[in-house]
Amino acid sequence: GRGAADMKGDIACFVAAIARYLERHGSVPGSLSLLITGDEEGPAVNGTVALLRWAEAAGHRFDACLVGEPTSVDELGDMAKIGRRGSLTVTLEARGRQGHVGYPHRADNAAHRLVRVLARLVETPLDEGTELFEPSSLQVTTIDIGNPASNVVPARARAVLNIRYNDSQSPASLKALVAAAIEAAGGRVEAACTEGANVFACPPGPLAALLGDSVEAVTGRRPVLSTSGGTSDARFIHSHCPVIEFGLIGQTIHQVDERVPLVELQALTAIYLEFLERYFGQ
Repeated sequence: GRGAADMKGDIACFVAAIARYLERHGSVPGSLSLLITGDEEGPAVNGTVALLRWAEAAGHRFDACLVGEPTSVDELGDMAKIGRRGSLTVTLEARGRQGHVGYPHRADNAAHRLVRVLARLVETPLDEGTELFEPSSLQVTTIDIGNPASNVVPARARAVLNIRYNDSQSPASLKALVAAAIEAAGGRVEAACTEGANVFACPPGPLAALLGDSVEAVTGRRPVLSTSGGTSDARFIHSHCPVIEFGLIGQTIHQVDERVPLVELQALTAIYLEFLERYFGQ
């Protein structure tokens, strides 16, 4: 069902792991909090962000955080996330002048202006990647002209692109890159930029090592530490405490018939329990 892997199954596994830990030990030698948010896929303003703001104002401090994102790729335990790329969406709108295709000198083709800008952006690699991140990626997601007539030069053309950027870039550097491409292509193209998630990373440390040991103890494999994929609420948490993401296989997430084999739920519960044993046994 919807959310079985992203992230209801992961939540259920962690709740079960806590219950089994308490059955063994009776109590937790410290404190343990569960944060379950309903707006992680949306604007992300009333869930994790609001709780962290409240916790900070109330004087609460966190030592570590494990986010149950479905990070595994092909086999449970093959990947964990220690960071995520940033996201910048750019809407380009070119303006020209309509005219008959038989008299192009009387018109100014907005589609041509737009294509020249897109060509410059697409053909030039943004960077070569960094120690923790793969190269930044620019993808054109839509091109709209809205001109059904084959003999009319369009006066407007619009495109949207999304940039997933690593820690060598910033929204400011990418906006400057877009502006330079527009200028080099002749101008008369407007750009509206929407900043999404910011890039972040928690370099491998004790928390990642502890999780790796826990996964290896249960599955026999050690997860690759990655920063690939989309974004998550870990981007809000990393400035408060070390954070790592680990969970189920994500191959069917956001799809009809999203599903998780029961054996994987049992295995993830065992991994989370092992993580609790090692964390509180330090």
